[in-house]
Amino acid sequence: MKNNRGVYILAVLYATIIGLSFLFTKIALRFADPIDVLAYRFIASFVMISTIMRVRKITLVYNKEELKRLIILALFHPLAYFTFQTFGLKYASSSEAAIIQAASPIFILILATISLGEETNIYQKLFTLLSVFGVVYVIGMTSLSFESASIKGIILQICSALCFSVYNVMMRSLTKDFSSEKICYIISAGGFVGFGITAIIKNLIYNSTGNFLALSMNLNFILAIIYLGAIASATASLINGYVLYRIEAYKMSVFTNLRTIVSVLAGVLLLKEKIFHYHIIGSALIIFGVIGTNFLDNNGIERLKVSLREYRSP
Repeated sequence: MKNNRGVYILAVLYATIIGLSFLFTKIALRFADPIDVLAYRFIASFVMISTIMRVRKITLVYNKEELKRLIILALFHPLAYFTFQTFGLKYASSSEAAIIQAASPIFILILATISLGEETNIYQKLFTLLSVFGVVYVIGMTSLSFESASIKGIILQICSALCFSVYNVMMRSLTKDFSSEKICYIISAGGFVGFGITAIIKNLIYNSTGNFLALSMNLNFILAIIYLGAIASATASLINGYVLYRIEAYKMSVFTNLRTIVSVLAGVLLLKEKIFHYHIIGSALIIFGVIGTNFLDNNGIERLKVSLREYRSP
């Protein structure tokens, strides 16, 4: 626990950044359609990661086999994941998206167990479910339901959650062979090329290139894009890669549920929304779920038993 303290701090930072990304995506979608938002987002992301590489004087060289493995990762994240997420947010609220995304730890736990052989005990499984329930409880108590969302938005967010789960499991495996910089550069480059080409073709077809370029003069849009691209995509990907190198995929996945707490705090502090008892209860469930999943592995249980025996002994 002491050795991984810094890693867990980074995991919380990652969850905070991702938690705010839903808000900034909704802001960006006020001014542009999903394709244009994604194109601008990954222009910013690619510029950021390239700047980091240049400042740190890191030279990246890939062989064909490495490129093949990393391109497959990029197909799931960012291409498929952000496509499903951004279009899903067009048809569903960010709160409804959070409910569906809360299923990611369950998908990741199953996939990590099957493909990576990561072992979890019954306590960790129960605490993972507790964290997921905390997310559902917070959102559910706001009187939102799946009935109020477009079925199209729900399906797209489920696809997004599945892609995110596959990405996390693959990322955990790839961090054993690649540095975070090598992985994140291909991720940003994949989004930059994929979404950039798509946006060019779309705007040429609809003769809207002028509108696309005019977005660069919209301060509110650009500020949202800087956050989404430079921070939520490039910087967060570097953090995620480093953390997944140090801890198991299923442990990292539970931290993503902390984004619900971030969303609540953002509403209270930025939008002057009121905080209710169910926010506190739900947040406590999420935090207990994160703590239980990460610290009640087999080694953690043994340490707990030893501590209890020492406490009981005269």
